[in-house]
Amino acid sequence: MTNMSTQTITQNKSISIKRKKPKSKKSKTLFRGLVLPLAILLLWQILGSSGILPAQLFSSPLLILTSFLELIQSGELGAHLQISLTRALLGFSLGGFFGLLIGIIVGMNKRSEQYLNPTIQMLRTIPLLVMTPLFIMWFGFGELSKVLLIALGTFFPLYLQTFLGIRNVDQKLYDVAQILEYSRLEKITKLMIPAALPNILLGIRLALSTAWMCLVVAELLGADQGVGFMIQDARSFMQTDIVFVGIIIFALAGKISDSIVRFLENQLLKWQDSFKA
Repeated sequence: MTNMSTQTITQNKSISIKRKKPKSKKSKTLFRGLVLPLAILLLWQILGSSGILPAQLFSSPLLILTSFLELIQSGELGAHLQISLTRALLGFSLGGFFGLLIGIIVGMNKRSEQYLNPTIQMLRTIPLLVMTPLFIMWFGFGELSKVLLIALGTFFPLYLQTFLGIRNVDQKLYDVAQILEYSRLEKITKLMIPAALPNILLGIRLALSTAWMCLVVAELLGADQGVGFMIQDARSFMQTDIVFVGIIIFALAGKISDSIVRFLENQLLKWQDSFKA
C-alpha cells in the first residue's frame, strides 16, 4: 500500500509539473520578446536625458508617456482612435469580404481564373500611393475615399492567399467529395475553406497589416480627424512627442490585431502537424 501511494503521489507531482510547463514557457517567451524593446527604450532615455539626442527631433520616452497620458485624460486620443478604428474596420471588412469571395470563385473555377486573375494580378502591382490622388479626385476627402482605399489594400492579400490555398487542396480530397456527391456549397464549406484555412488566416494577417498602412496614408493625405491627422497636425507644430504617440498607437493596434489572428490560428489549426523550432 505504501509503495502504491508513493507512486500515486509521484505521478500527481509529475502531472502538475507538466501542467505548469506551458505557463513558464509562455512567460519566458513574453520576457524574451520584451528584452529588445525595453533595452531600446532605456538607451533612448539615457541618450535623451544626457542631451546627445536633440529633444526637438527625438522626444524622450518619459515625455512621450506624459503626452500620451495627457491625450487620454483630455479625451482627444480616444476620439481620434475611435474614428481611425472605424475606418480600418469598415475598409478591412469590405475588402476582406470581396477578397475571400473572389478568391474562392477564381480558385474553384478555371474559366473565372482566365477572365479575372490576369487583371487582378496587374492591379495588385500598382502602388497604393499612386491610387490615392485618384481616389481623392473621384470620391473627395470624405470617409468614402478612405474606406475604399483601405478596402483596396486589404483585398489583394486575402484574394491571393485564398486562391493559392484552394489550389493547394489535395485532388484526392476533391475526388472523395465528388464521390460523396457534395453540392458546390458543401464542397466550399466542408472541404475547400477548411483545407485552405492556413492560407486564409495568413491572408487575413497580411490584409490587417496592409489596412493599417492604408489608413495611415489616407489620414495623412486628407483628413481632419483620426490618429493620422493627429500625427500630421503635430508635425506641423514640431510636437515630436505627439508624433511618437501616434506612431506607437499604430504599432500597438497592428500588434494586437496580428496577435488576435495568431490566437485564432492556434485554435483553428490544432490539426496541423507542422514544424515548430
